Amino acid sequence: MQQTFFFQAMIYLAAAVIMVPIAKRLGLGSVLGYLFAGIIIGPVGLHFIGEEGQDLMHFAEFGVVMLLFIIGLELEPSRLWRMRRSIAGLGGLQVGITTLVLAGAVMLLQLDWKQALVLGMILSLSSTAIVLQSLSEKNQLKTSAGESSFAVLLFQDLAVIPMLAILPLLAVSHSGATGGHKETGLLAEWPGWAQTLAVLGSVAVVIISGRYLLRPFFRLIAKTGLREIFTATALLLVVGTATLMNAVGLSPALGAFLAGVVLANSEYRHELESDLDPFKGLLLGLFFIAVGASINFHLILSRPWMILGLVGAVMIVKMAVLTGLGKLFKLATPQNLTFAFGLSQVGEFAFVLSNAARDAGILSTEIMDTLVAVVALSMVITPLVMLVNDKWIQPRLCDPDKHKPGREHDVEAEENPVIIAGFGHFGNTVGRFLRANNINTTVLDTDSDNVDLLRRMGFKVYYGDASRHELLEIAGAKQAKLIIIAIGDEEKRLEMIQTIKKHFPNLRMLVRATNRNDAYDLMNAGMMHIYRETLDTSLRMGVDAMKLLGYRAHETTRLAKTFFKEDERRLKYLSSIRNPDEYVIAVKKYVEELEETLRADRDILRAGVDDGWDGREMVKAQVELAEE
Repeated sequence: MQQTFFFQAMIYLAAAVIMVPIAKRLGLGSVLGYLFAGIIIGPVGLHFIGEEGQDLMHFAEFGVVMLLFIIGLELEPSRLWRMRRSIAGLGGLQVGITTLVLAGAVMLLQLDWKQALVLGMILSLSSTAIVLQSLSEKNQLKTSAGESSFAVLLFQDLAVIPMLAILPLLAVSHSGATGGHKETGLLAEWPGWAQTLAVLGSVAVVIISGRYLLRPFFRLIAKTGLREIFTATALLLVVGTATLMNAVGLSPALGAFLAGVVLANSEYRHELESDLDPFKGLLLGLFFIAVGASINFHLILSRPWMILGLVGAVMIVKMAVLTGLGKLFKLATPQNLTFAFGLSQVGEFAFVLSNAARDAGILSTEIMDTLVAVVALSMVITPLVMLVNDKWIQPRLCDPDKHKPGREHDVEAEENPVIIAGFGHFGNTVGRFLRANNINTTVLDTDSDNVDLLRRMGFKVYYGDASRHELLEIAGAKQAKLIIIAIGDEEKRLEMIQTIKKHFPNLRMLVRATNRNDAYDLMNAGMMHIYRETLDTSLRMGVDAMKLLGYRAHETTRLAKTFFKEDERRLKYLSSIRNPDEYVIAVKKYVEELEETLRADRDILRAGVDDGWDGREMVKAQVELAEE
């Protein structure tokens, strides 16, 4: 028994360790790597695992529960309240419309309306695990597509509860009995009103406990200083919440998500997240492997065109519904495409609902097997579909900068002394400073959503690409005295510099640099006025640190200015060095010279004690300290 267990564990881990890095290296993402690993070690591949893959699925679904708990930790209740329109509106419409459309299509296959409704509900759901994992890997969870996807997935998890409640009613009307299905669980014998109270009470217990009991409890656990006990407590919280929700008929994933949201403002939020993240990753990987291993390829090979046709039809219908809803909720086209392609598959809760429908006597074994094949295959195809969207569809249909395609620039003729290209956090600060000093500017930005938002705030911002010389000419580049290049894309900045050099040689450029290496590129492009966004802030932090340690304000500020001047002076020389070994030697020499310069500057300052910017009491204290 032990050998079997360890052998199985070794097979799963080896498959993941081999396939996931390969998939990542090929640009396919980790999800597809796990799915391929399951297919390879499953019944259709090397036969390392067999029918136990179906049993494994139930255990692996705990990874989805952990995923939603961690996502809940990142969502403050106030943000969740702000998303209520997307959750109820966008999510509700997606589930409702998709269910009706797919149910109508299923009825064309000569199934009765009750079976069609059940299949429509099951197929309307999407995979929380695949979508959120894929969006997280691409850092798109905070985008409008990511938030809309999350809102729909959350509503779908909520919708599983009434769907499970509807199944016994359909079974009764379908067969005149319960179809042999007998409810089990703590509330099976309770009357309806008592079950409702139990459900509401369980939700209240999670919220109240999270708000008033869990924080002092975690505080006591943290005082033990035992990291493993804190991790065990975090696991106990997730497992306990999931068990409670499951006992009263609610989705375990929903319960875990609710617990996470309640603890989102807790001081232990980050520690909980870091402790549970490895377990979440492994269990999600196990879930994806189980999905790959559970695909019935014998059924697919026996009726390939039917299965593939059903998968294609379901995904196309869902894409169409999602695209229409995205437009209704005013998602920009690139975001809408990501939203529609990402949610086009059928989700993991389909396995739960389909099993319940089979137990209730609503779905036959043949329909069940076909449904499982369609669900699993749609999940396998999803990472490929998202890859096609990212690599081929969006670049052809959308602007490279991911703004609304088809939207024409609205730049008007201006004759202001300053043009600002890019009005994000960097350009916005510069623009507000100039505006406060009554200096008129012409602002261009390529992020259409940002342009619309800034206009609502009262800023005069034009939508247009400042790297196009005809738009710069309209914006008054020939009359302007200088242009502030504040866009975030490093390659775009260099492209813009070349355009301005060619068409507007008299326009002076002040260029934003992301970091030191970016500054090298800009300096080699001939730029003299380069502003490293991390340099000034870093020096200001260093000045504050020295003042808190008791150094005089005048001294620290002068030393910071000396550091800045010396660093800028050596920047040009360092940017010209191409050999890595020579660069290392030059930097070491520069650091030694800089330390010597600052040491000499400190000696000069301390030799002649002056007031500087300090009060007299501080100066007196410094003199007394020096005399001692």
